[in-house]
Amino acid sequence: MSVLTALTAALTSGSVEIVDLTAPLSHETPILELPPELGQTQRFTLEEISRYDDRGPAWYWNNFRSGEHTGTHFDAPNHWVTGRDLADIDSVPVSAFVAPAVVLDVTDEVAKNPDFLIEVEHLEAFQAEHGSFPEGGWLLCRTGWSSRVTQEEMINNTETGPTSPGMSADCARWVAEESPLQGIGVETVGTDAGAAHSFEPAFPCHSFLLGNGKYGLAQLQNLDRLPATGAVVVATPLRIVGGSGSPARVLALVER
Repeated sequence: MSVLTALTAALTSGSVEIVDLTAPLSHETPILELPPELGQTQRFTLEEISRYDDRGPAWYWNNFRSGEHTGTHFDAPNHWVTGRDLADIDSVPVSAFVAPAVVLDVTDEVAKNPDFLIEVEHLEAFQAEHGSFPEGGWLLCRTGWSSRVTQEEMINNTETGPTSPGMSADCARWVAEESPLQGIGVETVGTDAGAAHSFEPAFPCHSFLLGNGKYGLAQLQNLDRLPATGAVVVATPLRIVGGSGSPARVLALVER
C-alpha cells in the first residue's frame, strides 16, 4: 500500500482525524487594533452580488472585502520591515503549508496571568519531556485565548493597553535564530503579546521570525484537540501576488 493510499484509508476510517483550527470569518471576527493615527485593517465584509433573483436567477455569490491579516491568517516574511526583502505570501514555498507541529500548553499560566510570557526555559522544558522540535515544523502556543470571541475579549484593553499572552523577546529570538522551527501559531489576534509594543525590539515575534524568513499563524482555535507532538498542520493561504499575508484555512491531521 502506498503512503497516500494508506493516508486516505486512515482518513476514511477515522484513524486519522482532521481538526479544523480556523476561526469563523465574518464581520464579527476580532481584528487587530492599532493607534488611531496609523492605518487600520479592514473587517471582513460580504457584499451580495445575486441570490437566485433578477441579478442572477440560478446562482448566489458575493464580493468580499478583508484585511490580509483578518481572522485566522498566515504572516509572510515581507509583512514586517525586517523581512521586507524576503518572501511575499505568493512566494512562500508550498512545502511550508504542510508541516509537523508541536503544541505547548500554557493555559493554566494564562488563566492566572493574561500577560503571561513564554520564555526559552518553557521551550527547553517541553523538549526535555517530548524531544526536540521538528525540523521545519510549527510551534503552536495553546493559551485558551480562542475562547474569547468578541473584539473586546480578544484585545482585552486595560489601563496599560492591550493585554494578552505571547512570547518574550528572548524567546522569539531563540525560535527565529536557534530553533529548527519554521514558525509559530497562536490563538491571539496576532503573533505577539498584547504588551509587545513596549518590548525591545517592539513586536519581537514579527521582528525576529519574519526577519529570519519564518512565518506566523494567528487566531487559531481547537488547539486543545491536538496532542503535544505528532500532529501535521495544513495551512493554506490565498496566493495573493505581492501580498504580506492572507486569511487561511488551517487544518491539523491527528492520529487517533
